[in-house]
Amino acid sequence: MCGIVGLYTKNPDLQSSLGALLSAMLIQMADRGPDSAGFAIYHDPVDAELIKVTLQGDHDTDWQLIEQKIANELDPAVKVSRIATHAVVTLSVDGDKAVEWIDGNLDMVRMTSNGRSIEIFKEKGHPQEVIETFGLGDMTGTHALGHTRMATESRVTTEHSHPFSTGMDLCLVHNGSLSNHNRLREKLRADGIRFQTDNDSEVAAGYLTWRLKQGATLKESMQAALADLDGFYTFAIGTKNGFAVLRDPIACKPAVLAETDDWVAMSSEYRSIAQLPGNEKARVWEPNPATIYSWERES
Repeated sequence: MCGIVGLYTKNPDLQSSLGALLSAMLIQMADRGPDSAGFAIYHDPVDAELIKVTLQGDHDTDWQLIEQKIANELDPAVKVSRIATHAVVTLSVDGDKAVEWIDGNLDMVRMTSNGRSIEIFKEKGHPQEVIETFGLGDMTGTHALGHTRMATESRVTTEHSHPFSTGMDLCLVHNGSLSNHNRLREKLRADGIRFQTDNDSEVAAGYLTWRLKQGATLKESMQAALADLDGFYTFAIGTKNGFAVLRDPIACKPAVLAETDDWVAMSSEYRSIAQLPGNEKARVWEPNPATIYSWERES
């Protein structure tokens, strides 16, 4: 049992309080996932010639040494901004080159996201502690996803926590379980998709990245997932310009969607949505099985 939340701002005036609003939603899901939590926030986009990468370390990570290594071997113009056990690294090199170099040269840290606007932070501990550790309440942005985890099929570790990102500005949070993830992981890995854990949710994210690399749109990729991913699930998927929600054809995992003129929100339970301003005027519904729901800004 896990908890999912997502918030997409339609009114630009809400972007300054995105972090505070998501925090209020996420803490309501603590009972569904008390052992770890994480969030993906889309904000502060870098210029087209730049990329930013979020790295997960620990309290003893020497970020100054990492910055020096990157500057000496990859990009002299690198900028490293530490946030608790993580750091956001801004680079002026090609995204694929940056990912490949980090994979091969920084074994003391783990990459949680890469793109132009996404940043992913996650950690073991109660969701309230995670929110406070990374200062989510003070963050601004256009949209964000969050997840609280109750580990049932793997150890309680930071790396197994959600969200998972396997492509530029793409992330996924998942409530449920996939039955064919081991076989699918090997197929995707053979086609060049990188994985860092044995978590089934990372396979779902990798599957979408694989479809997108083949030229499919996000909606086409999600439609194909209904045939290729076996199991029961509620997915919330973040992209540079918006977010989407998909439930499996049986839809046994809970999910609620709500929309006003100012925002779109989703959660595993309505009590998270009840924290949002104007929720009493929202259109609220349960998403249908095997149906794609998406909201997106123009690029």
